[in-house]
Amino acid sequence: MHDYDLESVAEESMAVSNNKLKILYIMKALLEESDEEHVLSSADLSRILQRYGLSANRKTIYSDIETLREFGLDILQNNGGNQAGYYIGSREFELPELKLLVDAVQVSKFITSKKSEELIEKLEKLASRNDAKQLRRNVFIYNRPKTGNETIYYNVDQVHNAILRDKKISFQYTEWTVKKELISKKDGLEYIISPWALTWDNQNYYLIAYEEETDLIKHYRVDKMRKVQVLMDSRLGKERFQNFDLASFAKKTFGMYGGQDAVVTLLCHNTLAGVMIDRFGRDIMLIPEGEEHFRLSVQISVSPQFFGWITGLGSKVHLVGPENVQRDYCRYLERILDKY
Repeated sequence: MHDYDLESVAEESMAVSNNKLKILYIMKALLEESDEEHVLSSADLSRILQRYGLSANRKTIYSDIETLREFGLDILQNNGGNQAGYYIGSREFELPELKLLVDAVQVSKFITSKKSEELIEKLEKLASRNDAKQLRRNVFIYNRPKTGNETIYYNVDQVHNAILRDKKISFQYTEWTVKKELISKKDGLEYIISPWALTWDNQNYYLIAYEEETDLIKHYRVDKMRKVQVLMDSRLGKERFQNFDLASFAKKTFGMYGGQDAVVTLLCHNTLAGVMIDRFGRDIMLIPEGEEHFRLSVQISVSPQFFGWITGLGSKVHLVGPENVQRDYCRYLERILDKY
């Protein structure tokens, strides 16, 4: 092959490569810089391409836009005078959805401050540059406790891996000391359990698992787990989770503190209807009793946290039964009163 043929092939190859890059940079520009309030004209797109050493005229830009539309990008055109140009219509995430996700990241205690900032920056990249500025203006620094345990992300990954592979896991569980240090419980005892689900409750991340030794479903704070390892042993407890309802489990478990399950009856003032619906769901039966009260029966895990929740509602709620739970509640209150 002659030298000029080689040069021609090389030039043709370069042109094809540049054309591919041109389409990608146009897509990048539209995703990052355009929205309904900020359109990009053909001249704008041409100037942006020049930053990357590429050139284009109005005809080729129009052709590239059509190619991107065929690819599935929602590119709209504004033909109105000074605001003529192209912009991205619908995105994978709309701005209100991104604000919702940012709020969830901010209030989550199990996400460290450092990781919160990283995640919010990534969420901002899903919006246009101008919407990202608006998103940033709506980011407030919450004065709320955040976990300092960066290994939580590794823990979550290991747990998901174990669930996917149907394997048990081992880990050490920790607790806080008065010196504000996390130390291993039970002298570093290795917990071996069968993981079945992860859930988020009261801004904390919990592992729901089966413990063979006690034949019980238990839960563990993921940010308090250390040295998580996926084992070769297959998971147990499948029959316990056949009809497991995570929503019902969360409703009856106050603050994720376990206890003996019991169906309790509460007599409440009518003003507590919303409180009870928020706590137990809209499917509960609120039975009127007189003009100012209603009665309901719900299954809960009897624990000090449940008693504390009732106490916080004051005289507007009365624990009607069963008697053994009433007695436990009275003892709970007596132990408190003994301190005063």
